[in-house]
Amino acid sequence: MSFEEYAALARQLAEHRRAGERDAAAESERRRDLHAAADYLHQRLTAQGHRLDQLGRATGIDQPPAGPTAAPGNDASGARPGVPPVGSGSPAATGSAGDPAAWPGPPAGSGSAAAPGSGDGGSVGAAGVPGRAGVGAYPELPGVQARLALPTAVSPTGAGVPAQRAAVVDPVVELELARRMADEADRHGQQAEVLAQRPALLPTWSALARAVAVYAACGAAAGVLMLTLVLASGVGLVDGFTLGAWICAGLPALAFFGGYLVLGRWGRPAMVAGTPPRYLPLGFLICFLLVPLGYCAYLLLFRALR
Repeated sequence: MSFEEYAALARQLAEHRRAGERDAAAESERRRDLHAAADYLHQRLTAQGHRLDQLGRATGIDQPPAGPTAAPGNDASGARPGVPPVGSGSPAATGSAGDPAAWPGPPAGSGSAAAPGSGDGGSVGAAGVPGRAGVGAYPELPGVQARLALPTAVSPTGAGVPAQRAAVVDPVVELELARRMADEADRHGQQAEVLAQRPALLPTWSALARAVAVYAACGAAAGVLMLTLVLASGVGLVDGFTLGAWICAGLPALAFFGGYLVLGRWGRPAMVAGTPPRYLPLGFLICFLLVPLGYCAYLLLFRALR
């Protein structure tokens, strides 16, 4: 081999080495980017979990305690179905399975019985014992070994072969799916916060309109009671002083405190910073003016109809 051929080979090896270094650097950069993206998603999901916990506590939803779950196929005593427990009186529990004298012999009149090691092809052992149907020639694997056994697939020839391995997961695709799910969780979380900031009573109304509606409704209810008292006064059940006291002070006060309590109970959002306004001067004015004005309107209507 000439010197030129050695030089070309050396250049080719150097080029391969530089290409390998570039690939290694690119793979290292890719791994760093993946680790940074995974750390960012972990922090984001942790913050989402804390925010959801706050929403749950604010709305009165508590997480159920995680109780111990039994493994499938096992009961509380740890026994597997189909296997008798120790001490149940079965041959496997009492040890009679290991005593050949305790096994039932062949039926009378059969003429012959296969002896162990006779070589005549007779079945021996637990699989060949009469009266023990369903017992195979191989012992059953314990629960742990059965769970750790490799899955097998049936080939066309009938032989058991190991199952195919799962496809390799691309971390970039998985991180992108996790990011999209985190974005969807953020969107639903924002919707939940908006709904949590609305009260149960008239959620689409403003606070002022809600307060006016509640105090007016309570004043209207007090007006119905006022009409009842007026009718009772007409038949002599209530005197004039009592009627005037209820109309001027009692019923307006009941309407005002009723509206105050309703706004505090159903007009308060689940999540709100501070105490929402209840507009006490406006409520006082509405209640203490609505009932006397209703009584005056009743008197005018009564006189007009007469």
